[in-house]
Amino acid sequence: MKGVLLVNLGSPDSPTPKDVKPYLDEFLMDERVIDVPKWLRNIIVRGIILQTRPKKSAEAYKKIWWEEGSPLIVISERFADKVKKQSEIPVALGMRYGSMTIKNALSELSGKGVDEVLLVPLYPHYAMSSYETVVVKTMEVKDEFFPKIKITTLPAFYNNRDYIKVLSESIAAGLKGFEYDHILFSYHGIPERHIRKSDPTKFHCKIDESCCKTNSVAHHTCYRHQCYEMTEKVKENLGLSNDKVSLSFQSRLPNDPWLKPYTDFEFERFGNEGIKRLAVITPAFVADCLETLEEIAMEGKHQFQEAGGEDYKHIPCLNDNEAWVNLMVKWIGDWQTKETLPV
Repeated sequence: MKGVLLVNLGSPDSPTPKDVKPYLDEFLMDERVIDVPKWLRNIIVRGIILQTRPKKSAEAYKKIWWEEGSPLIVISERFADKVKKQSEIPVALGMRYGSMTIKNALSELSGKGVDEVLLVPLYPHYAMSSYETVVVKTMEVKDEFFPKIKITTLPAFYNNRDYIKVLSESIAAGLKGFEYDHILFSYHGIPERHIRKSDPTKFHCKIDESCCKTNSVAHHTCYRHQCYEMTEKVKENLGLSNDKVSLSFQSRLPNDPWLKPYTDFEFERFGNEGIKRLAVITPAFVADCLETLEEIAMEGKHQFQEAGGEDYKHIPCLNDNEAWVNLMVKWIGDWQTKETLPV
């Protein structure tokens, strides 16, 4: 029997340092997030970051926490519930980090007689710290606890024509009535070394202005290329002019080269250059979360206006958008009946 496992990032159980600390520990101790030897990761995470970061992060979570709980969890559950109602096979939701574990989700599916699973990492792009770690963790859990289950993984869908259409329509709806001077596509940042580590050729990715535009097998696992390609496809779909659109990367750690340009630097630059009305899109995420609701919608607005900007609008993620739900149901149906996956 077939079933579906949807997996997103995860969240602390509450916006308190007590619950944020173990969540951050699990997240940051992931070797695909902070990819240094374990002894060094222990020093960085448990010896330095976790001494102060939980309190600061808890304060950020409190700003965006809903009465029902973590926005990411609530939105993901709404999305999953809608997909379940329209699907003919069992659907379960798990998180890479936190108490809503992948193991529990697979157990739920197994208990319903499922022995063939479509794994859906809820990330449009491939990155070792998001898409890849979900796949690796799921396979580890499967091998240890559910060895008879067969798993097929949905490919990254950053350039899928139907997904681009759904995303573009959602962006257009968010922009309706807003007179913008500029649109910023802000993607989650990753260290530059992750790009090189994910390059199967070990020579193509130079992180310059040429490699992302030169066709290569490396693009299948190159997060930077995929962000640029998604931006271009949405621009084309919506008929946006090049001079009014740009791209940046957010959420970096200090003392390490991450993908540029940096989103917070761009907010300051826009204000200084006289851009008064800014719209910001966060298409690395399918559901609004701390990085979109606090870092972009709140802090980003403050940074932009401090630099001289005036009108600012964050365009929501797809969340439980009906067209997005319908597309996921279609992908599931195609896999269930035709054994095909989106390309």
